Amino acid sequence: MEGIVDYKIARKRMVNEQLFNRGITDRRVLKAFLTVPRHLFVDPGLGSKAYDDSSFPIGYSQTISQPYTIALMVQALQIAENDRVLEIGTGSGYQTAILSLLAKEVFSIERLKVLFEKASKILGTLKTGRINLKLGDGSLGWQSRAPFDRIIVSASMKEKPVELLNQLTDGGRLVAPIYRGTENIFLFTKEQNGISQTKIAKCSFVPLKRGEA
Repeated sequence: MEGIVDYKIARKRMVNEQLFNRGITDRRVLKAFLTVPRHLFVDPGLGSKAYDDSSFPIGYSQTISQPYTIALMVQALQIAENDRVLEIGTGSGYQTAILSLLAKEVFSIERLKVLFEKASKILGTLKTGRINLKLGDGSLGWQSRAPFDRIIVSASMKEKPVELLNQLTDGGRLVAPIYRGTENIFLFTKEQNGISQTKIAKCSFVPLKRGEA
């Protein structure tokens, strides 16, 4: 029982110190981070360090992002309970679980089979919202299940995600890290007169890869 109590304490500290104290104020987002056990998605040897404000390698040149970065992007999406969310890059599955507690349904695409299978297994052990996982090229989106109310990209892109924006509903929001000399997180909003974009923060992500793994 001691280990469980320690994880709960570490998770609460993460939410209070790393998220709330740094401007993450959406109550639903904070509750989701307080609920999802991040230690299940990282190397078991990390123990309570799983709740540090750090990114960690998950193998195959991929990482699980630091909690604050994920929270910043998720809060910017302003996910409503009835929203359908597309996630590009399932990775460890941690962000997928967070999203599922906020949205009506999550559609998540992972390019690497080994990560896809591992995330599927972990998510299957948790009480989450409705999640649909797909093995494939995330840069293409999920056309057969479009349109989506919200889209989040978990790897750095070199250009405006036109293909993904085309799969967004009117009024929809998309958050993605874009590399243009420097790397920044951008919020794209689909409006009547076009797409608006706002720079949120500097960041560092692994690059988004296209095609089959």
